Amino acid sequence: MRTRFYDVMSDLLVYDPQAALVLADIGPTRLLAGTSAGDRVVNVGIREQAMIGVAAGLALAGLRPVVHSYAPFLVERPFEQVKLDLSHQDLGAVLVSIGASYDASVEGRTHQSPGDVALLSTLPDWRVHTPGHPDEVEAVTRRAVAARDRQYIRLSTQQNPDPFPADGSVHAVRQGKGTLLLAVGPMLAPALAATSDLDVGVAYTSTPLPLDGAALRRLADGYDRLLVLEPFLEGTLAYAVSTALRGRPVRIEHLGVGHAERRHYGTPADHARLHGLDAAGIRRRLRSS
Repeated sequence: MRTRFYDVMSDLLVYDPQAALVLADIGPTRLLAGTSAGDRVVNVGIREQAMIGVAAGLALAGLRPVVHSYAPFLVERPFEQVKLDLSHQDLGAVLVSIGASYDASVEGRTHQSPGDVALLSTLPDWRVHTPGHPDEVEAVTRRAVAARDRQYIRLSTQQNPDPFPADGSVHAVRQGKGTLLLAVGPMLAPALAATSDLDVGVAYTSTPLPLDGAALRRLADGYDRLLVLEPFLEGTLAYAVSTALRGRPVRIEHLGVGHAERRHYGTPADHARLHGLDAAGIRRRLRSS
């Protein structure tokens, strides 16, 4: 996903004179240096708060800033600037993160950010994408840069085997009985592995916020249980899902990154097992009453 984003961003910087890229000493800091688009690639150094402020300034100047770093340095550390410089001033930008919840687990807790989507959900008018495939990364990046609103694209090292249309919708993957799984972004691959021999329904979205409530209501008809698989902090989508299914006789459950503090390094696969987000963990949850 990260490589595809860099390729797409290189193309956009060449062919879209309004596109700009803001970095904080992480990522493709030399992207297009020395070319005609080089003056629209700004590396502020390790100054994440300034990174957001620079992006706001570029937006005021009529450019479309794309801001890129690890999720904790892009959302958590400069959250006040995201809130004031972008949201409060009603300025558009595209934030693109790597690291996701625990992709960079070998770097320790400093590089983990399961709460990024929950934080952004407290601000109005943000569109959040969690693509599950590099093709979806390209589609959402091109569409986001062409827009003028505020969007967050959360890249991951985990991915699904096949892409879905990155159109903001909730898509039906498989019909079943009793339980419907809503897999968000890269959670589709373990969801399908966990349910390959089970008669349950599976749905998918790469845009959890704003949630396509109409499609979810339609797909949830006939099911008595909904299990939402979140690649970020468990319960982040609770309000959006419960609002979409208000008045429906459906038991809603969430399975995501746990709220307890985990003091472990290990691999992303280790953390997925720890939080029950691998195929075995999802299967155990499905069998629980």
